[in-house]
Amino acid sequence: MAKIFSTTKAYVAGFLDGDGCIMFQLVRRKDYIYGFQIRASIVFYQKTMHRDHLEWIKRILKHGYIRDRNDGMTEYTIVGFKSVIEVLKFLQPYIKMKREHVEVALKISAIMSGKFTIEKMVKAARFVDQYQQLNYSKKRVNTSKVLIDFLAEHKLYPCND
Repeated sequence: MAKIFSTTKAYVAGFLDGDGCIMFQLVRRKDYIYGFQIRASIVFYQKTMHRDHLEWIKRILKHGYIRDRNDGMTEYTIVGFKSVIEVLKFLQPYIKMKREHVEVALKISAIMSGKFTIEKMVKAARFVDQYQQLNYSKKRVNTSKVLIDFLAEHKLYPCND
């Protein structure tokens, strides 16, 4: 990312703290041999009448896309490990309220770096579970236990876990 003033980074981090969300989710994928993927995303929310604020942030972060919802809200979404981790590292010194979200995200990223293994996936999935509490999610159904059960059922992972 280009040279950005610390005050601008602090503003964007504050916006994320207040009107944003950092999510890591286990997503069921029938086309994946291991049945799931870990999806990383950051979403900023704003009333559509202030869409230009999100466009300004997107110009700074240089990732993701903006979409208008039908309920008068607009979302600026960044999806994918590489992009999400790059943005979080860029904003990390200035993030306050979502500091734990960032710390867990960086742990997941560290686990998933290098050669992929099922063991890494399971270990990372256990950290993904923490986002249920961090984001007050009541609807999360895909957990590390669901992943482990799927892998065991398909004889891809030991079932003594």
